[in-house]
Amino acid sequence: MEKPEFADLVAEVLASLPPAFARHLATVEVVIAPRPSREQRRALGLKPWQTIYGLYEGVPLTEEHDAPAMITIFQEPLERDFRTTAALREQVRRTVLHEIAHHFGISDERLRELGAY
Repeated sequence: MEKPEFADLVAEVLASLPPAFARHLATVEVVIAPRPSREQRRALGLKPWQTIYGLYEGVPLTEEHDAPAMITIFQEPLERDFRTTAALREQVRRTVLHEIAHHFGISDERLRELGAY
């Protein structure tokens, strides 16, 4: 999938957010990268065979209001693992929402408790 088409999938998710949530994302930059950088992989302690689909970098709203933050969505791992357009669209949605949850201060452990995994 070309980058503009992939970007459209991410944009669809962001556009579908309720205004009450979307207004809290004013200081969050959402970017698309091919894959996690060497520095990101090192910071996360990822092994060579491990990957991630998205990454939240910033201070959650629960700790500091209006701090700048960034969500990166990694195109290559998503496209590799989700081959159909429907499956890719669904996982992009899950990934974007997952990273937004981190912005709202929801941990991976809490997301597991809520059945988000």
